[in-house]
Amino acid sequence: MASLRTVLYLRVWLSAWIITTAEDNFVPRAENVHWFSLDFKTTLNWTTKSSNYTYTVLYSWDDSDWIECLYCSQLIESVCDLTNCLKPFDRIYSADVKTEPASMNHNYDPEELPHTYSGNFNPYIESNISAVKITVQAVDERTVTVNITDPLTSIHQDGKQLSIRDVLKNDLMYKISYYKSGSTGKRDIISESSMAEVSQLDAGQKYCFMVAAYIPSRPKSTQQGAWSEQRCTTGQEDVLQELSLGAWVGAVFILLTILIIVVTVTVLCCRCCQRRNKMLHTSQSSAPV
Repeated sequence: MASLRTVLYLRVWLSAWIITTAEDNFVPRAENVHWFSLDFKTTLNWTTKSSNYTYTVLYSWDDSDWIECLYCSQLIESVCDLTNCLKPFDRIYSADVKTEPASMNHNYDPEELPHTYSGNFNPYIESNISAVKITVQAVDERTVTVNITDPLTSIHQDGKQLSIRDVLKNDLMYKISYYKSGSTGKRDIISESSMAEVSQLDAGQKYCFMVAAYIPSRPKSTQQGAWSEQRCTTGQEDVLQELSLGAWVGAVFILLTILIIVVTVTVLCCRCCQRRNKMLHTSQSSAPV
């Protein structure tokens, strides 16, 4: 019995030792590696378990040799800004997230450390585009000028911060969506210029405009940027058309309520008059002659 208990204790101790050793030798691998890019500011993101290890990102284009990005060496955070490394923009890039010991004095075999590879990414055709800014100005009663200001990127060249127009050049167009105030019908036009004229409008009417960057050379999923804030011209408004569905429902409800009250009061008054007349007629009939 004592020997059996000794064997059980030994097994428990061995299991605990194996688990502790495994934890000490655990090297965390980067997981869920994915790209995120907005206005050509491109980051590589991943998830990992907390540990004493760091991460270094290598990148490659068109299946070339791996290059280490100077901004992404021995990172503690699980994100790397590769914007200044991915040039030119119109190339297919891939990345390798390599796990390394936090202390380079630690003896390790580079071949045994885990690597996690990203999917391919082309900033020029996949970077999301944020909302442009617009102003609208009436030229005459039937024509409006829409002025568009492009978003700035995180890229600097020759001391200048580049806009999306500087990067996309002639590939950048604009989708302009507009409607007459009070109308549910919208119209879309495409402009190649950041100063667009919209004509053949109804004279004296109020129109509202929204604009989004549009890159027809891209895949459909990334062709259009975010919509701008809505901007409207001044003009006459049809009050009835401006009422929303909720306002119409509220107005109808109020009118029905008033009608019901009027009918109810009328009926009650009629009944009171009839009752009074009946009582008067009865009193007159019962009076002695």
